[in-house]
Amino acid sequence: MKWLKRIFKTNDTNIDSMKKFLIVGLGNIGLEYVNTRHNIGFKVLDYMANQESCGFQTVKLGDVAEVKIKGRSLFLLKPNTYMNLSGKAVKYWMEKENIPKENILVITDDLNLPFGTIRIKSKGSDGGHNGLKNIQLLLNTTEYPRFRFGISDTFKKGQQVNYVLGEWSEEEKEKLKERLEVATEIIKSFALAGLNNTMNTFNGK
Repeated sequence: MKWLKRIFKTNDTNIDSMKKFLIVGLGNIGLEYVNTRHNIGFKVLDYMANQESCGFQTVKLGDVAEVKIKGRSLFLLKPNTYMNLSGKAVKYWMEKENIPKENILVITDDLNLPFGTIRIKSKGSDGGHNGLKNIQLLLNTTEYPRFRFGISDTFKKGQQVNYVLGEWSEEEKEKLKERLEVATEIIKSFALAGLNNTMNTFNGK
């Protein structure tokens, strides 16, 4: 309960806003989506929270865990609004915790990248991704950091939805743990070393 009271304080004067980060993993709630490609954002945050031995609390518009790293406070957010309304949760938590847009990092799947390929950008279009599209709409900007995780496009014509909402192949599952470890390092780097250093270090790896 102390944790919940702390994150719901209207003004937190103990933490400089520039030392607070909102790490958003996009996905859909529900057991049927847990192991799907579209939920890689949730999976990354679940992995990091487990590595940092912290749990998620169900609060307004999502599940949130707080990770402390070298004076930085990272709020890991899994919106419970479903993918197409992700922006509602992002905007709420940015305003609630007074986090500037340059300190948010949105993690999403990307069909245009080979499986496991990482692409970190400071801004960009939604690329047809409904989660990013809604974030762009509600924040009224395309200028916020995003972390795209490649899921490849190895599906037959007309099967995109089934592929994206399908589960990982056995081969992908074997490689996923190493990719999740890299993803965790990216998040830490973003908070500690900054966006540019993180892009230079991890893009394409």
